[in-house]
Amino acid sequence: MESLPITSLKDLNLSTITWADVMSFLTHQALDFGSKLLICVIVYIIGKKLIRLLNAVLEKLMLNRKSDSSAISFLTSLINILLTAVLLITIINILGINNSSFIALFASFGVAMGMALSGTMQNFAGGVMILLFRPYKIGDYIQAQGNEGTVKSIQIFNTVLITSDNRTIYVPNGGLSNNIIVNFNHENTRRIEWSIGIEYGTDYDKTKSTIQDILSSDKRILNSPGPFIALSALAENSAVMLIRVWVKRSNYWDVYFDINEQIYKVFETNGIKIPLPQVKVHMSEK
Repeated sequence: MESLPITSLKDLNLSTITWADVMSFLTHQALDFGSKLLICVIVYIIGKKLIRLLNAVLEKLMLNRKSDSSAISFLTSLINILLTAVLLITIINILGINNSSFIALFASFGVAMGMALSGTMQNFAGGVMILLFRPYKIGDYIQAQGNEGTVKSIQIFNTVLITSDNRTIYVPNGGLSNNIIVNFNHENTRRIEWSIGIEYGTDYDKTKSTIQDILSSDKRILNSPGPFIALSALAENSAVMLIRVWVKRSNYWDVYFDINEQIYKVFETNGIKIPLPQVKVHMSEK
């Protein structure tokens, strides 16, 4: 009678074992593991597609409800990590790894990683605080932690900034939630300030009138609050004129550079001198 294939170590009888038995056992184990591995690959591929689909559906639902883009970015990132963890646990179960052993190992690993990655958990908590109190949102131009740029996304551990020269900066959320953040987009208007030095002896009234004409010719400058012009300091080499105007946030840099250009051109035309730094040397005869 033909013997049944050996499928487990309990079926092995060391006293009567043959090479055929060993090969039968190894073949069965290889086929069993191969089938499980194939199933794991299929489950992983389908699982990743389902995760992407669920994220897309969630994002669409939140967009339809006009949810804040910062909350959408944070929640999709968090859900993606949680669902990926569930997918990995499912694959481990398919492979036949003991759950209790895995959970104990995972708990021990989690304690060790929690101590090693305490800063990472602080970044996660910082992301939650940012999401709750909203000191900035996606699209805002901010300055924080020695960096500045436009907020591209708010993830669970980092905020992604795009700088004006198109560099991508990842700023940890923990530091952002505990330090100063300058949000340039929070208000609709911004104040521009110039300090212009003029030579001593220059007609002050003429200079002030010239500046007023330059400012009044630019319709982007707001009338309320109106422009402010004053003699702010009597410096070593020049009298310093202080100029302040208010503009819409979107016009800030255009107005700043345009008025700089106009002051340079009009001052030269009207004979108003902007002095260079000077050093006076006194020589004495012995």
